[in-house]
Amino acid sequence: MTPEVIVTATLTTATGVYALACWVRPFGRCRACSGTGVRRTVLLRTVTTCRRCKGARLRLRIGRRIYNTFHNANTEAARATRAKDTTR
Repeated sequence: MTPEVIVTATLTTATGVYALACWVRPFGRCRACSGTGVRRTVLLRTVTTCRRCKGARLRLRIGRRIYNTFHNANTEAARATRAKDTTR
């Protein structure tokens, strides 16, 4: 096999695995708080809830966010098309 085929196969496999992970487990650990839900402030080292996940410890994966955006856009376009066809 040539190096181009190996790289292409590796990237395709990695993309497929990530897409499967986004479908099976759409939420991942928050990277800001490492999935604990709390963070220590720099000044005085007090404990506060994480601003990114708001204490939920999980965040929606980037791939799932992209999928949701395209899915919602497609749904809205189909709904608008159906609404336009029913008014005639």
